[in-house]
Amino acid sequence: MNKFLLLCTLSVVLSAAIRAQPPTTNVIGVHDMGPYGQSPTRGSLTTCQYCHAPHSGLHGVAPLWSQKLSTVISYTLYSSGTMVNTPQEPRLGFSSNLCLSCHDGTVAPGQNTPYGSVTMTGSMLPQDVFGTNLTGVHPFNFKLTGGHLQSATNLLPSVSLQSKTANPAVKLIRGNVQCTSCHNPHVQSIDPVAQDFLVMNNASSALCLACHVSDPGAPTLNVRLPTVKSNETKGASMTPSVQAFNAFTVWSKSSHGQSVYKVGKGVTQIGPYANTKQNGCLSCHAPHNAPGAASILNGPAQPVPNMDATTQNCINCHNGGSNISPAIPNVFAEFAKAGHPFPAGSNKHTAGESAVLNNNRHATCVDCHDAHSSLPTTTFVSTPLRGSQHGVTGVSATDGTTIVSPAVNQYESCLRCHSTSAGKQVLAVFGYLPTRAVTAGDPLNLVPQFSITAKSSHPVTHDRNSILPQPSLLKVMWNLDGHTQGRLMSTRILCSDCHNSDDNREFGGVGPNGPHGSKYSHILERRYEFSQVTPGVAPTAGPGTTIQNLLPAIVDPAAGGPYSLCAKCHDLANVLSNASFNKHALHISAGFSCSVCHTAHGMGGISATVTGERMVNFDLGVVAPNDQSTTPVSYNRATNTCTLKCHNYNHNGNGTVSLSIAQKTPGKKH
Repeated sequence: MNKFLLLCTLSVVLSAAIRAQPPTTNVIGVHDMGPYGQSPTRGSLTTCQYCHAPHSGLHGVAPLWSQKLSTVISYTLYSSGTMVNTPQEPRLGFSSNLCLSCHDGTVAPGQNTPYGSVTMTGSMLPQDVFGTNLTGVHPFNFKLTGGHLQSATNLLPSVSLQSKTANPAVKLIRGNVQCTSCHNPHVQSIDPVAQDFLVMNNASSALCLACHVSDPGAPTLNVRLPTVKSNETKGASMTPSVQAFNAFTVWSKSSHGQSVYKVGKGVTQIGPYANTKQNGCLSCHAPHNAPGAASILNGPAQPVPNMDATTQNCINCHNGGSNISPAIPNVFAEFAKAGHPFPAGSNKHTAGESAVLNNNRHATCVDCHDAHSSLPTTTFVSTPLRGSQHGVTGVSATDGTTIVSPAVNQYESCLRCHSTSAGKQVLAVFGYLPTRAVTAGDPLNLVPQFSITAKSSHPVTHDRNSILPQPSLLKVMWNLDGHTQGRLMSTRILCSDCHNSDDNREFGGVGPNGPHGSKYSHILERRYEFSQVTPGVAPTAGPGTTIQNLLPAIVDPAAGGPYSLCAKCHDLANVLSNASFNKHALHISAGFSCSVCHTAHGMGGISATVTGERMVNFDLGVVAPNDQSTTPVSYNRATNTCTLKCHNYNHNGNGTVSLSIAQKTPGKKH
């Protein structure tokens, strides 16, 4: 008996000694709230007892649950206008509700049903407490349709009606997405970098892509954008039938899917991994506690005042800062010039808004770029669409309303705002805007101005079709320096050939490409001056009176003269030689801008008095009707004459000019 007692005593002492030694490894990681666990909050129970009770778990709740359940009656759930699968309240005692019994913060760890309130030291980390507002948490516990999770284009394209993901490690719980679809609460370091109890390694977004990836076998439900077929007329862009676009089909080749920029130390906003490719989705999205809410966007560490959440998310990297290295061109700095306006007040961007942006004049990054399918722009050949705009939504140049998804031409993206959209405004920040003699009703609608039926236009939406000679047209565009040649001239030009950052890389600068912003008016790439008169009423001011800003005739494209934008494609020396019009040199040498007589886009209407060849369309803010004639402002291409008043001179239909009546001076000929 004594030997038996001694053996028992030694056994107890040995057991106590073993318990007193902290473990050398712990698979459960910070979920171990035992006295030697890794959790920031710890108590006296053994590891498993904080969540499980072998004999006295909560009745009816699997798996033998011991932690008191959340006291929340109702959560504020994630919502988005593009979702098919609507989140619903997590059911009491179900998978996600068990996780929330600690992570919503309403019940402290250690509040245990069978063991009572356990004394705990420390507290949970703030990032691990979600609260009752789950709008910034990846949606889960969806309302099932017909007992199954629907798939939805651009949302869950690989989750089929059979409720399977593309990777067996990522499981749907009772056919639904729950916390344990992505997290294994018993193993912290399956992903050794993130260490977030993920069910698989999420480097390069492998876990995310188990659901968010193209699956040709899955149905594509909730397609917002209809299939369209271009019906543009002969000479215009003839595009084939364009099917509803799934951005994730090209994610692996996209700029964000392939870029390997290093991530700055401590930059938790763009993921835990070493570079942007490995961070993948986490570069832009935060699965928990996302400040951007509706799209669970990261946003910058310090929010930018007066900027919408969607754009702020992009500026996290595209601000020339140290979040990633080497630093990429600073797009934010371009907007700080005279740039496209950010959403504000009543014109905020929403993911489900119409392709025709009637919500007046806002421009988020995602209006022109698709973050999931944007491709690297490695060369600047004459292509209809830059790689950076791959996958964007567009509007047809035929009518300005038909949706094209994805856009196949750059101008289709621009026409989302610059065509039939309602509420467009002339904003002072972009500088002086001419008032043209001939319009098709809405002077800000560019569809008729660029139309194949327009009398003349720059070749943006269709190939060059002018039968008139173009002696000034160069074979190669000049770069920004005016000394080196850039892209070869083609039968078309892009919107961004004129509207571009003034320091863009395509034409020799170091800044970002595209119409983000420019130091020149109307987001023009180069200087282009508009002749103007003193505002007021004739005879002392107003149209027809003296032009106040007469411009020197600097024609060297390298000199930054008033016609530098025109000089990008046109030989100004040839223009001064009067090769196409015998009064060009006279007007330019006198200091008049091209804008007095020529429209920049095209003839947007039909006129009985202005024939419209060579984009002649007078600025009625500068010229007025001839005060010695009843004829309205007119131009006759056959005789190369005009009838109007400009700079206090009457231009007569017979080619003569005379001082205006107000000057009381006899007429004279040039």
